[in-house]
Amino acid sequence: MAQGQQIFILPEGALRTTGRDAQRNNIAAAKAVAETVRTTLGPRGMDKMLVDDLGDIVITNDGATIVQEMNIEHPAAKMVVEVAKTQDEEVGDGTTTAVILTGELLSNAEKLLEQGIHPSIIVRGYRMAAEKADEILQTIGKDVVLKDEKLLQQIAQTAMTGKGSESSKEKLSDLAVRAIKQVSETVDGKIKIDLDNVKVEKKEGGSISDSELVQGLIIDKERVSGNMPKMVKNAKIALIDAAVEVKSTETEAKIQITDPSQLQAFLTQEENMIKDMVDRIVKSGATVVFTQKGIDDLAQHYLAKAGIFAARRVKKSDMEKLAKATGASIQTNLKDLSSKDLGFAGEVEEVKIAKNEMTFVRGCKNPKAVSILIRGGTEHVVDEVERAMTDALGGVAAALEVGKVVAGGGAAEIELARQIRKYSGSVGGREQLAIDAFADSIEIIPRTLAESAGMDAIDTLVKLRSDHDKGKDGMGVMVLECTTGDMLKAGIIEPLKIKTQAVKSASEAAQLILRIDDVIASSKKGGGMPPGGMGGMGGGMEDMD
Repeated sequence: MAQGQQIFILPEGALRTTGRDAQRNNIAAAKAVAETVRTTLGPRGMDKMLVDDLGDIVITNDGATIVQEMNIEHPAAKMVVEVAKTQDEEVGDGTTTAVILTGELLSNAEKLLEQGIHPSIIVRGYRMAAEKADEILQTIGKDVVLKDEKLLQQIAQTAMTGKGSESSKEKLSDLAVRAIKQVSETVDGKIKIDLDNVKVEKKEGGSISDSELVQGLIIDKERVSGNMPKMVKNAKIALIDAAVEVKSTETEAKIQITDPSQLQAFLTQEENMIKDMVDRIVKSGATVVFTQKGIDDLAQHYLAKAGIFAARRVKKSDMEKLAKATGASIQTNLKDLSSKDLGFAGEVEEVKIAKNEMTFVRGCKNPKAVSILIRGGTEHVVDEVERAMTDALGGVAAALEVGKVVAGGGAAEIELARQIRKYSGSVGGREQLAIDAFADSIEIIPRTLAESAGMDAIDTLVKLRSDHDKGKDGMGVMVLECTTGDMLKAGIIEPLKIKTQAVKSASEAAQLILRIDDVIASSKKGGGMPPGGMGGMGGGMEDMD
């Protein structure tokens, strides 16, 4: 082989970025995502208008929604999206915090890389700092229990602050807390909350203050016949996972009828079978029937004659929630239906909302599944209120499950940074620089809040650090008043889980991105990964670099 001959190991058109270029591009992509959502943080956070290929519009300042709707292609930027998704799934709130923190950790790491510090040293320092941060957060958390209703409402209000629903946040936070308290269960001394048991239905029309909590369920279905009662009081509810109609034969069958009387007998038999099904329902004592399958026209007639309210093709998830709310058991065979399988509700009513009929199952005894009906002037308003409600529900649930809360407004971050800096002095070596960079990164949250309030960010941070050095660990940024103050007294409180999860997810994502020194994108016909830094971000993100 001739010396110096080039050896090709990648297909033609493959893209490869190595060393510092790869790190620079990845960090730039992640920072661009973080910068996009950074302005949405806090009570004075701004909204983003996201327009998709079809022209559909989403207006929001919810971090998770923004990064998911942005249609990001760059692989490093996708890792930041994963951080937001994890935060949203684990806690339900704090996605913006997690994304901003990831961007700032990478930004400060870049400065260390430029000073010639090896990525693995930065990664090790970040890992040590993240472990210490979790330890510190556990010690600064304040206890919260189910009966602390005022504290739980403050958590819900903090989660909603800055969203479009702020004008009615007292009412909405009350709904969120009542809903969570209703579905919470104590297992082995620990509170367990399944957020799937709180169904959030939204309908435009009316105002946000018309939103309500239903002690039971709202189902987006109407009664199958206008002859059925529109409202049933003290309803005995049957849940059936079977069709109230005659099934077609399993195998392909051909029935030959040679005499008109045979046809009549055939139809009579079919009618008798349907009547028998309805008789079984009536005999059980049911006054309301929900079925996952269909209801035959003839069955509808018989059910209406018996004064029974029936809805068909109810979603499986709604059937399961109805079982939890009413205490009914879902029957797959009508022959097994009896009075002990029935559930109870104070009333079942068909209500017309925004031109659509919906069924309200109200007044259940101690339901373990409830519904919140969100109202608002327009579709975009309702969507944003729903996102705010989801954040509030997630925040309250996270606070109760862990049993600890921290001061909001950047107070927890300032205290965390202060204690991490103290810890870094005991570490020594080059890792100390990375641990200090981690502490600086955490302060991006109070810095951003101060900037959004129009305050001098550096002066604010200096004042807050001074207050925390004096033991005032509740001091944070009062964004609306453009000053600093005690967050705990002001009722600006967040679940501890938001902070622990954000620090964990952000530091792990930053470590993962820093360890990459080679990006190889195999070419596929029609294009592979976009070349270099920001090219793959899409949606006008190129200018963010």
